Amino acid sequence: MQLTKEQKAIINSTGNIKINAVAGSGKTSTIIEYAKSRPSNKKILYLAFNKSVKNEAIRKFSDIGLKNVKVETAHSLAFKNVVYQHDYKVRHSGYKNFEIVEILGINGTGEKLTEFIVANHISKFISYFCNSNKKKVSDLNYLEVIADQKAKTFVKNYYKHIEKYVRLFLSKMDKGETEVTHDFYLKKFQLSNPKLPYEYILFDEGQDASPAMLDVFLKQKATKVIVGDVHQQIYAWRYAINSLEKVDFKDFYLTTSFRFSQDIGNLANQILERKKHLNNHEDVKISGKGTCKSYKTKAVLARTNLGLLMKAIEYVTEKKKIKRIYFEGNISSYTYADDGASLYDVLNLYNGKHRYIKDKLIRSMQNMDDLKEYIEKTEDVQLAMMVEIVNEYGNDIPDIIKKIKAKHIENDQKENAQMIFSTVHRSKGMEYEAIQLVNDFMTEEKLKKQCNGERNNDLLKTKLNEEVNLLYVAVTRTKNSIHIPRPQMPEGFLKSSHIHIMNVEEVDSPRQVVISSENNLSKNSYKSHSFAEVRKKHNHAYLPWSEELDDELTIMFCEGIHVKDLAKHFGRTRGAIRSRIKKLELEEKYSY
Repeated sequence: MQLTKEQKAIINSTGNIKINAVAGSGKTSTIIEYAKSRPSNKKILYLAFNKSVKNEAIRKFSDIGLKNVKVETAHSLAFKNVVYQHDYKVRHSGYKNFEIVEILGINGTGEKLTEFIVANHISKFISYFCNSNKKKVSDLNYLEVIADQKAKTFVKNYYKHIEKYVRLFLSKMDKGETEVTHDFYLKKFQLSNPKLPYEYILFDEGQDASPAMLDVFLKQKATKVIVGDVHQQIYAWRYAINSLEKVDFKDFYLTTSFRFSQDIGNLANQILERKKHLNNHEDVKISGKGTCKSYKTKAVLARTNLGLLMKAIEYVTEKKKIKRIYFEGNISSYTYADDGASLYDVLNLYNGKHRYIKDKLIRSMQNMDDLKEYIEKTEDVQLAMMVEIVNEYGNDIPDIIKKIKAKHIENDQKENAQMIFSTVHRSKGMEYEAIQLVNDFMTEEKLKKQCNGERNNDLLKTKLNEEVNLLYVAVTRTKNSIHIPRPQMPEGFLKSSHIHIMNVEEVDSPRQVVISSENNLSKNSYKSHSFAEVRKKHNHAYLPWSEELDDELTIMFCEGIHVKDLAKHFGRTRGAIRSRIKKLELEEKYSY
């Protein structure tokens, strides 16, 4: 490969170094060349971010015959050193809230759902501690990572209660009385102060490292190399830290992207300039030298599962020519929350059909108001997203999901998909020839408003910084072209042959969205909308249909008015409109 000056400087370096590498800059190739240039008798450890990156790195090192390089993830290292030694059994899926309640014998206090809300915070507190570099639970203040005021008030009232159960659960895992989590055995590995037998340690994706793993890395005597992109940190919600900013190593940079062209690079640069509102902008100019001209893969990228699922529903219900689609990751994961509740459980609660609810937590709730209260006291964004989907599409959901799954192709057929759907988090490390962004990213206007309203809130600034990073990661997934909603565009930025700016009408109407062609290329915050906002938007959603309204709907349906416009006119969700059309059999009677 033809090395750049920046790459040569890294390969010829000595001592501990950190490399800030922009998207598509060939950091893995650079690290491989770095390892290749070291003496073959020196043992090298390459730490990958996840299993898929690990497997790809193993293949690449093997292809060039580097036998002195061992590839691991932080968890695979910890697993071999902790789980085998203590004969632990591992809980791969994590614990659900109702299981924590049962294991710890938590009793309610008379308030609705108290035991489940407490269990939710126990789970999060354990994750916070296990990912930290602290030795004791009491060294942390869990309140510091809670943003929502109602959730914070709840935790203040029950803090000692929660902390006591956190210690008890950790003790049960340590003694092998219950299965250990991945977070737990990584923490136990860090606390054991391991000495790793390597002369060089290469730490990839350092911007998303946990403090626990960074602590292990920094305590080693080996020559250390940490590489990543400070602007691609998008896992702060998992208590990751930007390790590149935490280490005092010599700085090196990779600023040339071989993935995309200069106009995409200019767009990425201007998006990153939004960090000036946070007083947190490091000026790294991205140079784009990509030359891709093909359009085999096209992807829709969203900030949230909700935004992605909404867009997928629009494509499946409105774009009949799309026959083959693919979701990055398991398609079923988009209809389940991490805690195990499914979209169908929320729908059955919405319909008052408790006997069909499988999840014990959702089944314990009397109605949607109980679910609202639970969400407010736990900051459970995933459940809030599910509620919005249920409010929007109602009882059409099973039919719609069935249609989506019917068009979904298997992983080994991904290259044959007409459209790939992914959230930004799942697309990390991926690249596509053409992409379209869903209009659910934070705008610069909203960013400025939130900055002005909470100038000294460090937790909020961390979240807002990550919102900018999410948009940056999204736009830098493309190899050639991008369709981007106008609200996400930097002010004054001119469209180019690779950048197509979508107007609001295009964003909102799936019938008008065009992905890309060779001649024409081109919670908005971290929290979901509240129930109040949803109900305000659909202010007549819960009123009964009268004979006059049915007549009006029939006339407008016959006139060919689109469902989206009917929903706006009647002040109801699109799901409610579709259900009424089905109830009145309008499609059977008036479609030709």
